[in-house]
Amino acid sequence: MRFITAGESHGKGLIVILEGVPAGVPFDILFINQELRRRQKFFGRGERMRIEQDEVEVISGVRGGETIGSPIALLIKNRDWENWKEVMDPFNPSPAPPLTTPRPGHADLAGAMKFLSSDIRNILERASARETAARTAAGAVCKLFLRELNIEIWGWVEEIGGIKANYEGMEKREIKKKVKDSELLSPDPEAEKKWKEKIKWAVKEGDTLGGVFSLIAENVPPGLGSYTQWDLRLDGMLAQAVMSIPGIKGVEIGEGFSLSSMSGSEAMDEIVYKGKRIVRLTNRMGGIEGGVSNGEDIVVKAVMKPIPTLRKPLKTIDFSSFKESVAFRERGDVVAVPSACVVGEAMVSFIIAREIKRKLGGDTLLELKKNLASFLKEVRKRYG
Repeated sequence: MRFITAGESHGKGLIVILEGVPAGVPFDILFINQELRRRQKFFGRGERMRIEQDEVEVISGVRGGETIGSPIALLIKNRDWENWKEVMDPFNPSPAPPLTTPRPGHADLAGAMKFLSSDIRNILERASARETAARTAAGAVCKLFLRELNIEIWGWVEEIGGIKANYEGMEKREIKKKVKDSELLSPDPEAEKKWKEKIKWAVKEGDTLGGVFSLIAENVPPGLGSYTQWDLRLDGMLAQAVMSIPGIKGVEIGEGFSLSSMSGSEAMDEIVYKGKRIVRLTNRMGGIEGGVSNGEDIVVKAVMKPIPTLRKPLKTIDFSSFKESVAFRERGDVVAVPSACVVGEAMVSFIIAREIKRKLGGDTLLELKKNLASFLKEVRKRYG
């Protein structure tokens, strides 16, 4: 399985092509559009989200409400295109002055250097996090596939602006319920109140905020990924996928960085035989050992930097004159950590779906279900 996206932030639309989804997966377009709305709706998003009302148009790969095994192509139209069609015309754009004052922390200057561009507009249009709407759509299709195998991926926000949520001792079911009812995917209503106040402060100051979110994949079978080659390790694949989301600057699996302060006897998950199956007493490894899923929940955590587009711009250089200047202003969010969490769910869903397909094979959902049942039966027979 693989997917690619195309499209600019203020172009006609975004396209995603998802290849390798088995035939026979029920295609719930309402669910996909719901996932797109989840990405858009959170407190702290910018003006653009009041313009866009993302929905997918199916171009190929679906018939009769099911996937048919061929590449799935989805289109998300940009409503804002009407306001930008003269600037973004592919052949005769309006003669707007080039953008030459790059924003610190954005792809502007590095991208201009890479493509030897004299106008940052050519960089920011593709580097924009608007592209993640297409990833969210692809991930939603993967969620539909995984749902048929009783696998669920979801997430929550742990921290915004240095304020941490407290959910110690809370069961997963309760976390999931609180997150569902939250405007910021928070498992802690008190923390959410503080987050909102911090966001309002950032709006007033013309500043932005970052944070931390967690992702969990439940009921993932053992045996996904491999220790046999570096690029087949499941934790490496998940880390790369989540790190590829714009703004993400750190990823950990399980207890991650905090393991550095533990002794080996504290850090490892002891193995016991309980309820006629092998289980671990803890899950500090985050469901992955030796690059292979071990049957426990897979847990991924990511750190998102504050958004680099500021209403009070920072110092920069105008590379057309090499004179000191301030970065140009573009519409942007104050905080996008909850939205990044939704995109994180999509990326984890894609990786898990791809590795299940790699492990079990099958061109149809029916074949794959049979293969999974056969594999799990053999695992239980050998290891309880």
